[in-house]
Amino acid sequence: MKRSRGRADAGMDAVALEVLRHALAAVAEEMNANLVRAAFSPNIKERRDCSCAVFTGTGEMVAQAESIPVHLGAMPFAVRQAVAVIGRLEDGDVVVVNDPYDGGAHLPDLTFVSPLVVAGRVIALAASRAHHADIGGKEPGSVAGDARDIFQEGLRIPPVKLWRRGEADADLLRMILRNVRTPEERNGDLNAQRAACQTGVQRLRTLADRYGAPPLIAGMDAVLAYAERRMRQEIAALPDGTAAYRDVLDDDGAGGDEVPIAVAVDIRGDHMELDFTGSAPQVCGPLNAVAAVTHSACYYAVRAITDPTIPANDGCYRPLTIVLPPRSVVHAEAPAPVVGGNLETAQRIADCVLGALFRLVPQRAVAASQGTMNNVAIGGIDPRTGTAYTLYETNGGGMGAGPNADGEDGIHSHMTNTLNTPIEALETAYPLRVDRYELLEGSGGSGRHRGGRGIRRDITVVGHRARISLLGDRRVHRPWGQHGGGPGAAGADVVLRGGEVVRLPSKGTVTLAPGDTLSIRTPGGGGYGAPPP
Repeated sequence: MKRSRGRADAGMDAVALEVLRHALAAVAEEMNANLVRAAFSPNIKERRDCSCAVFTGTGEMVAQAESIPVHLGAMPFAVRQAVAVIGRLEDGDVVVVNDPYDGGAHLPDLTFVSPLVVAGRVIALAASRAHHADIGGKEPGSVAGDARDIFQEGLRIPPVKLWRRGEADADLLRMILRNVRTPEERNGDLNAQRAACQTGVQRLRTLADRYGAPPLIAGMDAVLAYAERRMRQEIAALPDGTAAYRDVLDDDGAGGDEVPIAVAVDIRGDHMELDFTGSAPQVCGPLNAVAAVTHSACYYAVRAITDPTIPANDGCYRPLTIVLPPRSVVHAEAPAPVVGGNLETAQRIADCVLGALFRLVPQRAVAASQGTMNNVAIGGIDPRTGTAYTLYETNGGGMGAGPNADGEDGIHSHMTNTLNTPIEALETAYPLRVDRYELLEGSGGSGRHRGGRGIRRDITVVGHRARISLLGDRRVHRPWGQHGGGPGAAGADVVLRGGEVVRLPSKGTVTLAPGDTLSIRTPGGGGYGAPPP
């Protein structure tokens, strides 16, 4: 790549820049690996519902682990808010935040931020975000599909130091653990997040010792500038123009009608504007997305349509302007419930942005993927131990087909990048039994290339009564096909009770008796191209 001596990487040759950006990415990857290895909960240890990243001292994300898109695009909002609210950070500090209206995304996602301090100055930050399987609220798992305000969704934590100069704030930790159903598991996961941040700080200190603090700071700025230039080049290569797209969520979980999301994408030169004017006002149910989540979905979609090899950092996103109407489903204000904004609305925002971009560059278009995370939370008292448990998981479905291949089957797509909980881990950790786990034949959309197939997963409650919370979508409006391809099949959620089959709403909470079976059937992906005659 041609270099200009007037740019931010002046004085840093291409080889040194490449070495540094990969070193920073390796720090984030090692952090994430350590978090997964040290975690207590199956949701983090088995499903890997966590993300880690490295930031400049002022809170710009400079490198990330390849993990959860909805975490990573939104995490800079939490880190910058932590820096702004806390002010002075010292060696050994760990700031925690989860409040969606104070830097977070939704309450189950706790973000930890730790500083690298050199000669009294914060020169870099290490951050981890993990989805905790319970953070209080009205229902086990803290993803109640029938929540009506954020106070029903769990414990809100503004930016606050949970560790100060290496010492835990015992009072604050005790308060957090007193407000969750599974305190031992939460404590283990909190310590795993802290350990991941410690790993990040240690590795960043090694880089500071190797390069020197000022060159490391300048090098991080150069990495950001490099990503910005590459993204500007990609946008400039797209045709100028404006394209709009509109899609809907099936409902808001509170008895409301479908929830429209609209976007107009405008490309001019090396800049792109995404305007969500025309999207629904914020809704009564928990499908509201805060601004950080909407930005995250936009970042993902733009990188997917341009060049995913561009370093995913704040420099990459500088060429984007995102316009969000206030008090809308894409820019919610307190005290609206938001847990599904992060999980479901983010998926539909990505669908809309991709749909608009495909109209500008139809040769890159692919069909819609399942468009939902199919969230399931199950909780109760484990008859084996007499203690509370909470299971949280998302479920894969069909990927959309493309011009050269069928869609992938039974996989997590777009804003999630987690795994399904392995059957062995689920049955060991919880008083539950998986009776059926298979691909759904015929669920992928028809076409020259078939959409990916959804899955069926049947989970039976063993020896106790359990509360089941569902938060899903694409049960009415099917994932769309592309270039003449057919839509994927809609999903469904049912209870099997003896010989009876009871259809459930995709958003809500029910009580299941011993022996009842929850059957989740996830959507397929859309097909691509007209089917052969």
